[in-house]
Amino acid sequence: MRAHKAINSAWSEPMFKGWSSPIELGDASLKSDVAIVKGERGLEPVFQALDLIGYESALHGWDKILIKVNFITVDTWDTGATTDPMVVEALIKKLKNLPAQIFVVESDATMTNSDKAFEVTGMKETCNNNGVQCLNLRHVKDRVKIEIPNGETLQSITVPRIVTESAIISAAKLKTHMSTKVTLGMKNMFGLLPDKFKAKYHAKGISKVIVDINTVLKPALTVIDGFVGMEGRGPTGGPPVRMDLIVAGKDVVATDATAARIMGFEPMEISHIRKAYEKGLGNIEDIEILGTGLDQVRRVFKRN
Repeated sequence: MRAHKAINSAWSEPMFKGWSSPIELGDASLKSDVAIVKGERGLEPVFQALDLIGYESALHGWDKILIKVNFITVDTWDTGATTDPMVVEALIKKLKNLPAQIFVVESDATMTNSDKAFEVTGMKETCNNNGVQCLNLRHVKDRVKIEIPNGETLQSITVPRIVTESAIISAAKLKTHMSTKVTLGMKNMFGLLPDKFKAKYHAKGISKVIVDINTVLKPALTVIDGFVGMEGRGPTGGPPVRMDLIVAGKDVVATDATAARIMGFEPMEISHIRKAYEKGLGNIEDIEILGTGLDQVRRVFKRN
């Protein structure tokens, strides 16, 4: 069993087993592959994106895999606010050939009960049909503290132990956000924190908090659901945008940078993406696009 491990001293060794150090991740000679697949809503675009990035290598050695969905609200996928169960079903089907237990996870937010969201959005039905457990992280009592070396605003976070013992897939949504401009793979990791009342983290500077979380809990894969996205007053109040897209990669910074460009943003204007790049957590510029070309799918999303 592989496991993430907390570090008490800053960067004296790679942060987690199987990971590169920040210096290695920031090496300009290393390219990050990001897949863009254009296709109508269904399993196949997700399958294609995963195959393009060689998804199995990112999950090798893990006996548990968490698919982290976005349930900021109980609205269904077609509003552009929450992760599409179709994307999760495709992920589960691809992961079934691996020797790992699969969970679909989210935690309560200030205004959202994840248990209700699992029901209302159809995600629980998808999980039941595929023999996978839905898990509300707020109710998991076995927790561990992770020290954050050189944190932007946090010194540590406390998360369920299962989070530190699992490969994480950030099954994010292609949408805007009034506080962070975009909410993609990195922002989705914020929901791993089991606290229901998360306003205290916003008060510390949400972009800095996002970077700190991704410094110690970096997704093995990021799969961005762009079948229907959201523009304008995201993450819940904007109009839906049909994009018929899946964006996926092993480097969450590169994947988010690519998705941001698709939406008409420059990655360097998005604080948490820029800072993650500056800290060596991933690439912004040295990215190999696989599948559909970025210019073929770019659409300028309305700002807040």
